[in-house]
Amino acid sequence: SRLGILMVRHLKRLERVILGYLEVSDGPEEEARLGILETLQCTIEHAWPRMPCRLPVLLQALLRLMWDVHTERGPTPEPVRAALLQRATQCLILLDHCSQGHVKELLEGVYSSCEENRVRECLRKVQESA
Repeated sequence: SRLGILMVRHLKRLERVILGYLEVSDGPEEEARLGILETLQCTIEHAWPRMPCRLPVLLQALLRLMWDVHTERGPTPEPVRAALLQRATQCLILLDHCSQGHVKELLEGVYSSCEENRVRECLRKVQESA
């Protein structure tokens, strides 16, 4: 957050790091994933003019994370799972705002075909965000 908009100088590298951390579970407390979702949120907030071109990759990674969190049957406690889903949802809402509603359009088909209630609830929050 100290860099502000100057972070766009490092956006390509930062995106690769974010995607790498989102893909891999780091244990029951998921500290790295929670931290990287916070980093992504901060990145979207500060570099929002550059986010629409990164939308396909970030959207796919966030949806995959949500699905993995929902389907994994590991030792991760329920509050940690809920925090991961909540932060991923918040990132999707921010991406939707900076892309003028494009995320909502892309998620319409996903929402209608999703049968898992927890993931569906997260997608509903994105659809209903103002």
